[in-house]
Amino acid sequence: MLFAMRRLRRLAAPAIAALATSAAGAMDIDSYWEYGDPAASEARFRALLPQAGGDQRLELLTQVARTYSLRRDFEQAHRLLDEVEPQLAAAGAAPRVRYLLERGRTFNSVGEKARARPLFIEAWEVARAAGLDGLAVDAAHMVPIVAGGPEGAEWTRRGVELARGSADAKARALLPALLNNHAWNLHDEGRYAEALTVFREAESAWLATGRQPQGRIARWSVARCLRSLGRHDEALAIQRALEQEWAAAGQADGYVFEELAELLEATGKPGEAKPYFRRAAEELSRDAWLANNEPARIARLRERGGD
Repeated sequence: MLFAMRRLRRLAAPAIAALATSAAGAMDIDSYWEYGDPAASEARFRALLPQAGGDQRLELLTQVARTYSLRRDFEQAHRLLDEVEPQLAAAGAAPRVRYLLERGRTFNSVGEKARARPLFIEAWEVARAAGLDGLAVDAAHMVPIVAGGPEGAEWTRRGVELARGSADAKARALLPALLNNHAWNLHDEGRYAEALTVFREAESAWLATGRQPQGRIARWSVARCLRSLGRHDEALAIQRALEQEWAAAGQADGYVFEELAELLEATGKPGEAKPYFRRAAEELSRDAWLANNEPARIARLRERGGD
């Protein structure tokens, strides 16, 4: 599941110059994030600090801390969170939850998963009690990263259940990624028919956002599940269409090549499969994470694509 989950990275939020507010009139802090540029995000948050007070100021400081964590300056991230912590006793639920999330994310980023886990669970509990669905879903999304296994799968299910029934924009925005993770959990358990239903739901959710490459990756996941169900012709049609779409965008997707190779071989066309195995090995070997964590997979692709 992990390699597939890694394919659905959240795109950077657009830069917003004016103060963004939610429908309820509260500052929409998440709209100021540009995850691909933490330094720019920090500048936005700091620019908002003079006009923010009380809880909003504390929330902004937690997000500044997160920008440091993303830049791997964990000492500075913890220092800012230490500044926020003693002020939480007189604060509302939102800054408390954001503090817990960012402290947990900072611990997780340095590999201290055992210290992060109870913080994410507490964030869920506080957010749920306060009706902060978006932050609760964020917490449910984080627990599987530090817990894994059946416990992680259960937290993903909780997050999906809450996001599906919520009108909170943040909760709804996290739903496509959670659905993807939930579907892979079902797939890993061999519950392919159930997984396919959730993969299709995730596909619809991603397509509704208009985001790429997430939409194409979600379709790839549907096709991958179809292969597990033995529905090779349907899967092959989807992967061929994806190959053309990636080419039209001037890109190549090694995961699509890999699936085309597997499907062609499974349908008795080893000659057609071989060049796709070769192209898959070439593309996927460039993925540093995959090369380091699944070398046998890369080696198999090279072997299958050899002359």
